[in-house]
Amino acid sequence: MTGWAGQVGRIRVIGTGVMGRGIVQLAATGGVTVELADVQPEAVAAAIDHVGAMVDRLVAKEKLSEEKGRAAKERLVPVDGPLAPADGVDLVIEAVREDLDTKQTLFAGLEKICGPETIFATNTSSLSVTQIAAGLADPTRMIGLHFFNPVPLMRLVEVIPGARTADWLPGEALELVRGWGHEPVLAKDAPGFLVNHAGRGLNTEALQILSESLAAPAEIDRIARDVLGLKLGPFELLDLTGLDVSHAVLESIWSGFHSEPRLRPSWLTRPRVAAGLFGRKTGEGFYRYVDGKQEVPPEPTAPPAPTMPVYAADERLGRLLSAAGVDVVPDAYPDTVLLVTLRGESTVDAARQLELPAARVVGIDALGYESRFTMSVHPGLDPHYGRAAWGALAATGTPVTVVRDGAAPIAQRLLASIINTACYIADQGLAAPADIDTAVRLGLGYPRGPLAWGDLVGPEKVLRILNGLLRGTGDPRYRPSSWLTERVALGLPLASTGTRPADLA
Repeated sequence: MTGWAGQVGRIRVIGTGVMGRGIVQLAATGGVTVELADVQPEAVAAAIDHVGAMVDRLVAKEKLSEEKGRAAKERLVPVDGPLAPADGVDLVIEAVREDLDTKQTLFAGLEKICGPETIFATNTSSLSVTQIAAGLADPTRMIGLHFFNPVPLMRLVEVIPGARTADWLPGEALELVRGWGHEPVLAKDAPGFLVNHAGRGLNTEALQILSESLAAPAEIDRIARDVLGLKLGPFELLDLTGLDVSHAVLESIWSGFHSEPRLRPSWLTRPRVAAGLFGRKTGEGFYRYVDGKQEVPPEPTAPPAPTMPVYAADERLGRLLSAAGVDVVPDAYPDTVLLVTLRGESTVDAARQLELPAARVVGIDALGYESRFTMSVHPGLDPHYGRAAWGALAATGTPVTVVRDGAAPIAQRLLASIINTACYIADQGLAAPADIDTAVRLGLGYPRGPLAWGDLVGPEKVLRILNGLLRGTGDPRYRPSSWLTERVALGLPLASTGTRPADLA
């Protein structure tokens, strides 16, 4: 039905919660008449008042003209219940509680009162669109439109066709969302859709790093923010979302993909959920919260700059240390602290490869020279040389985080997992590369899309990190995606589909 999006003039939104109100505001300011319904009639009037006040605020901030604001408020229509007569309604969007039976019952009732031309959309964030549509006599009219909170500010919308959604509908739904000023992406009806699936790359690996006792949550978060440029560290994000919610998502996506190792959750979350350590909402999670304010452990004080000479295997690191007044020597002389730069390996492996005495070797992450040094300490390090290395790095004025040595540096592990998860999504055909990057950038707030990020870092470097982790741990969670390995072999960017069979037709 080409042109459907341009003909949508009246919709019904069911649900007066934060999500429902946000969708109402978006659609009304986008030029359509919006009916608002709820099983609690008194909630409808309050929701319309709220949306009207939000529109007035947009006008006051000159983000919307007075004329358009007045017109938007005039398009708000209260109706007496979700199953009120629906003459002229082109689209129904539900934003009710996340329960399969509730949604199926609602749509079964809507199908009896709506004409055959009315399209149904579910705002589900975790349930299968196909399963919700299975209760309909005509499942072709159902599609997923997953908005993100707060809807007016979060421009992303996942458009999710079910297995029996009409072929014409996804494209028209994309156009409808664009017409409302938001950015749609097309995703398959798979566990987690696109954003929740892509987000597992960061959270599962952060939890794995914590379970290996390589660093504390605050230290991992500092590395994620300062080195990778994330707005929130993974444990800050888990506390903000609520571990009760995140644990369920971690478990459901992993089981939905039949225990795919790349998506494997951590054993750490289940006992923390049982203990009520949800995060901000309970006052304690990976951090403690007093009067709503996060308590962050202070960073330890670094030792003074060393008097002993320092050898840096990486020339760039050596120049930074020299500029800070550190005595940098050109070779690994005796009684010299030895700094090796890590690229997908442990400090112990790097020392062995360079044939250096491990007791004097300290590993430094190749990422973050200007923002935060990450210094890896292995069990055989002489503490005297470790303190000297710490002092030398701190002399540059750049913050230093000291962590236990692992199979690869923390920032590299987090980044490689983010990119590999996105490559897995692309390889499975769950979304197009451009949509993966858009969804992650807008939905998760990362500084760039994961595939574009991989191209910036270098796909071959990402592959090296993953292969190093796979060798060092033997854990199949680090198995590189074939999307990544093929493109490295061919010299192709990760953010490109390349040639497909359809291109030969």
